[in-house]
Amino acid sequence: MKRPPAFIARHGLWTDEQRRQAQDLKRRVKQEDLRLVRLVWADPHGAARAKAVTVPVFLSALETGYNINVATTTLDSANARTFASFTRGGGMGLDEMTGSPNLTIVPDPSTFRVLPWAPGVGWVLCDEYFNTGVPFHFSPRHLLRRQLDRLANKGMRLLVGLEIEWYLLRVAQDTLGDENIGFPGVRGQPIKTAPAEPGFSYHSESNMDLMQPVLSALADHLAQIRLPLRSIENEWGPGQLECTFAARPALEAADDALLFRTATRQICRRMGYFATFMCRPALKGYYSSGWHLHQSLLDGRSGRNLFMPEREADYLSPLGRAFLGGLIKHAVPATAFVTPTINGYRRFRPNSLAPDRAAWCYDHRGVMIRVLGAPGDQATRLENRTGEPAANPYLFVLSQIVAGLDGVEQGHDPGPPQEDPYNAKLPMLPTNLPAALDALEREPLFRTQLGDVFIDYFLKLKRNEAGRFAQWLKDATAPQADEPTAWEQNEYFDFF
Repeated sequence: MKRPPAFIARHGLWTDEQRRQAQDLKRRVKQEDLRLVRLVWADPHGAARAKAVTVPVFLSALETGYNINVATTTLDSANARTFASFTRGGGMGLDEMTGSPNLTIVPDPSTFRVLPWAPGVGWVLCDEYFNTGVPFHFSPRHLLRRQLDRLANKGMRLLVGLEIEWYLLRVAQDTLGDENIGFPGVRGQPIKTAPAEPGFSYHSESNMDLMQPVLSALADHLAQIRLPLRSIENEWGPGQLECTFAARPALEAADDALLFRTATRQICRRMGYFATFMCRPALKGYYSSGWHLHQSLLDGRSGRNLFMPEREADYLSPLGRAFLGGLIKHAVPATAFVTPTINGYRRFRPNSLAPDRAAWCYDHRGVMIRVLGAPGDQATRLENRTGEPAANPYLFVLSQIVAGLDGVEQGHDPGPPQEDPYNAKLPMLPTNLPAALDALEREPLFRTQLGDVFIDYFLKLKRNEAGRFAQWLKDATAPQADEPTAWEQNEYFDFF
């Protein structure tokens, strides 16, 4: 009797190429002498969640998928339960979310790696589905794919380059204490750390050499897991680093960002160091970190850069200017996806190498969108300097497509370049997370493209986070100040 098709085949969830990769993967897993494989998915904050399964279970998951609880998508940044999961509709008005049900995660064979720092352990990214085979409403990876499909239908694809700043510190605490233990909705204090180098000696070779053993190990491991690292630079604050990566197709770049953050934290911690992608740690002298997203549209067939201008006097093609116009027009509501934490808004200051308003200019590091390119330059691109390193990579990238494509479809004009951006009379970026969420709620474009279900979900999730901070300020009778608070340090330092 012929066996009925398993979950993945029954619902047609893989391409022909993925099916071929899965067959190769079954052979490779046996050759690699693996003990466990981590099945990984991105939560709404862009953090990597995982289950480790034995090799036989993994091989089965390549046909049937693997069951997980939906709970990781209902928790805010301190694991506070945000939705009434055990009521009808799961607190979302969705029958399929009642009772915190199971989802089925499906490995994407193209993302499989063997982790060099964890002997005998494999790693693979997964996509979430309801058990009916319907893509999960709140999967950021699914949402990005839908926007990439919109581009593909127009004969275009997006190329993305990553430029991410972060902090390396030394671990200064041998064991966890009671103060490090929290509970849902209240994080414990992060472990004690010490600076890895004194800082504020931009690109100092001798200061960078203090961190070289970690940087060398990091470069080796990232190469082994196929992350296209280009450079590691000693930035401004004490132990502040910037990693840049070669441009990749948008989904691959978002996957790379997720893997880079989790891999970096694991590798550093095993060496007695601590890595954080929190924007501005509440530590003496720590300068804000950013995530600059480089992007260009390519012709889907020829690969030609569609942003590249033809006239010597231009920096961008007409299509590139329209895409830029969309990014400028929708900069304020998009900020909720690009800078999604309380802490990230401490970056938007005048004369700070970060933007504070929706401006653009050619090769200018004070604007929101830095334009780089010229006729004949296949690397012509837009650099969005608004992002924080804790942003969800899938939501960051898709926000650019949604805004930029609206610019193309509606013919938005970005206005003139701004050589004095901090004094320009232009729309200001939100100064805090609640203001960004309010702007997102008012903007119909993102509801049209992402759907009411996801936008209402995202707003509630992030407002829960913002509400806990507001309550902390009230209880602590702490005034709003320029410096990061203890709440922010507890909330983000060891989460991102």
